[in-house]
Amino acid sequence: MIGYIPSPPSNGITVGSFELHFYGLLIAIGVLAAAWLAQKRWVKLGGFAGTIVPIAFWAVVVGLIGARLYSVATSWQQDTGGNPVEIVEIWNGGLGIWGGVAGGVLGGWLAARHMRLPLPPLLDVVAPAVPLGQAIGRWGNYFNQELFGLPSKLPWAVRITDQAQLANIYPPRYRPPIVDGAYLPGTFQPTFLYECIWDLATVGLVLLIERKVKLRRGYLFAVYAAIYTFGRFFTEYLRIDPAHRYLGLRLNDWTSIGVFLCATALLLLKGRPKPGDELVGEPLPVPVQAAEQARAERARTRGEPEGAAEEAGTAAGGGEAKEADGAVPVEPDGAEVKSTAPPGPGVEEPEKGPAEVDNGGEASPAPAGSEPAGPVPAGSVPADGEAATSRAAAGEERADGPPQAGPEDEPADATGKGSAGSDVASSTPSPSSPGDPESS
Repeated sequence: MIGYIPSPPSNGITVGSFELHFYGLLIAIGVLAAAWLAQKRWVKLGGFAGTIVPIAFWAVVVGLIGARLYSVATSWQQDTGGNPVEIVEIWNGGLGIWGGVAGGVLGGWLAARHMRLPLPPLLDVVAPAVPLGQAIGRWGNYFNQELFGLPSKLPWAVRITDQAQLANIYPPRYRPPIVDGAYLPGTFQPTFLYECIWDLATVGLVLLIERKVKLRRGYLFAVYAAIYTFGRFFTEYLRIDPAHRYLGLRLNDWTSIGVFLCATALLLLKGRPKPGDELVGEPLPVPVQAAEQARAERARTRGEPEGAAEEAGTAAGGGEAKEADGAVPVEPDGAEVKSTAPPGPGVEEPEKGPAEVDNGGEASPAPAGSEPAGPVPAGSVPADGEAATSRAAAGEERADGPPQAGPEDEPADATGKGSAGSDVASSTPSPSSPGDPESS
């Protein structure tokens, strides 16, 4: 049975000529986790999810710069070996959490100001998200075999084999013995694990206080700072890597004490709400929500394909557009549909001759069985007005029943032909016609 946490086999993976360090990878995963939680909390308050992305980007960029500057300023020889070029080699470790938090707040504030967003609700949103990212990023110390504590034989002690880290232990009495010119592996307190557990506990405590305690908006971040630094003091006290010491305490211990006192005083003096104050966890103010909705609408419009906005506008305006007045409807196969509406007043309907003219002016043959058209007797063609009246009367007669003889119609002779309107009379069925129901 193994009585310790084994050392990692390596601190990264190599793909071709590219080397991916687990330290940087875990920091990136921590950033994504923190941004995810912050985004969910922002949406819950009534904000737009896409707002967090640019704010998180600038918070990370400025935060990394601040973390590295703080580390090299307090541990120059350890982080760089006196070589200024190594300032940018963050994959070898050397990020100060205090500079990272301060730089992250600065970067987020600059981005929020550019987007015209208030800072207090954003501070509340990221209060539990920051320690979540820290909890994940702390495992980068494990792969780098760094920032461990006092020698230990506990079952969860971490085994350190890296010669550079063993030689860097301070004070020297905690270093393992040297055999054949090399330090023997040793087991030490896994302070990275302790801080990871404390960071996760901080996430839970911050969320619990948000639900149970009434605080002014923006002061939940002070709750995070107070809780985190309280636990950080003890994990920092266990570490045996070189650090500046004052009055027997490491510099980061003094920093934890200072931040804890300031955050606690801020909560006691300013965090308690007064009548009319906005509270932690309340929805965003109406103007901020309106601005966020407008930002979401712009983002949605930019993401639509060309023409989607017009389709959406047509749908919002009551469905498909109506046909314009006078437009000729078209069947699905593209054939033109002739209008059946009667001509308006004063509009003459074109007369159709006995044969329709088509195909470049050639006469179409008459239907089979029809009599050839002869000359029309004089006086048999009514005037334009009379023609329209006759057509309308004929339509009514077809709808109401058999045609009735009018005063102007001449009686048919025995052959069924009249004198003046022979063509019209000949087209009227006779009593002996096979199509007449009375003939059967």
